[in-house]
Amino acid sequence: MDLADFNFLLTASGQRLLAEVTASPIRPEDHLAVASRLRQEVTPGQAHALLETALLRQRAAEKFSRAELMYFTRPALEQASAEVVSSYRAGRFATGGFELVADLACSLGGDALSLAAQGVVVGIDRDPVRLAMARENVRVYGHGHHFRPLQADLRALPPLTVEAVFFDPGRRDERGRRLTSVHAYRPPLSLIERWLPQVPHAGVKISPAVDYAELPTAAEVEFISVDGGVKEAVLWYGDLRTGRGRQATLLPGGDHLSLAEDSGAPVPVTAPGPILYEPDGAVIRAHLVETLAQRLGARKIDDRIAYLTGDEVVETPFARAFLVEEVMGFHLKRLRQRLRERNIGRVTVKKRGSPLEPEELQRRLRLEGEEEALLFLTRVQGEPVVLIGQALA
Repeated sequence: MDLADFNFLLTASGQRLLAEVTASPIRPEDHLAVASRLRQEVTPGQAHALLETALLRQRAAEKFSRAELMYFTRPALEQASAEVVSSYRAGRFATGGFELVADLACSLGGDALSLAAQGVVVGIDRDPVRLAMARENVRVYGHGHHFRPLQADLRALPPLTVEAVFFDPGRRDERGRRLTSVHAYRPPLSLIERWLPQVPHAGVKISPAVDYAELPTAAEVEFISVDGGVKEAVLWYGDLRTGRGRQATLLPGGDHLSLAEDSGAPVPVTAPGPILYEPDGAVIRAHLVETLAQRLGARKIDDRIAYLTGDEVVETPFARAFLVEEVMGFHLKRLRQRLRERNIGRVTVKKRGSPLEPEELQRRLRLEGEEEALLFLTRVQGEPVVLIGQALA
């Protein structure tokens, strides 16, 4: 979509056609018919813009509460933070009292729309289409008067006079492949180093799969999970830091677990007890499994495995608890026999530290019973085992 086709969407004709196209969900089998009908009224580029906007609004409903009025490009939507995350981050800026923030590489405005609810945002992007979309998307949320668009290449732009900065570098290449190193981001993470001397208070969105060796020592890192799935990590600088060190944050509840809570007490390694805890991915990525174990009074089952065990359930948002019914050294024939003895015909397989894929194990078990069970393929003190259990409500 080019800028002319996007601007067409904002015209009276574009809005009328967009309302018609989005009046009901578009199924994959409808794409060709919808595109053909649109091309009878508008240019091919405008037809594509209309259809693409309708399809992306459907997809964006999982991320944005007002997706039905917003504008997207496919790559930008894939990398955009969900509204629950951007709102949480904007709250950190608001708590710091920052009312003039530069949003570097603002793209379609997924963070600007939350930041603008707190104060003035200078949205900077070199792509004129994404910048125009950001302007409209912030307006949809009622904060258009707080958004100042600036088209510029961040690699050439000198730092602005603002109170704080949010930076969301691109993490995919031209083919859509994920960039694993912060040095390969577009622009690279090092760009923030030019801004920090003038604007020391900053937040930078990075991949949650970041290599710890690439984390800047001046930053505090926070790993964010939404409804149990790790979504992203944020580097915080200056007064945006909490002083609590590495942190795992769970949304939408807003629960936090931080390195500051670690007592330093060793966590024992034992055989599995009756309760197995599966820590949230944000806890694992933040290297806070032992900190969680201390909070729960739990033990590890292996030095290298992120499962914890205990003798009774301790309620926590940071882990799921399961009932362990049996512990067996892993042997396929013995496992199959035991499951058949228990009339188990359906299993959900989880693995951690096992080379065997869950789908392969399910196929090889060839079960026919009527009951269900959970299988955990893992290691206990270095030995391959399978735990048979059930989820706890």
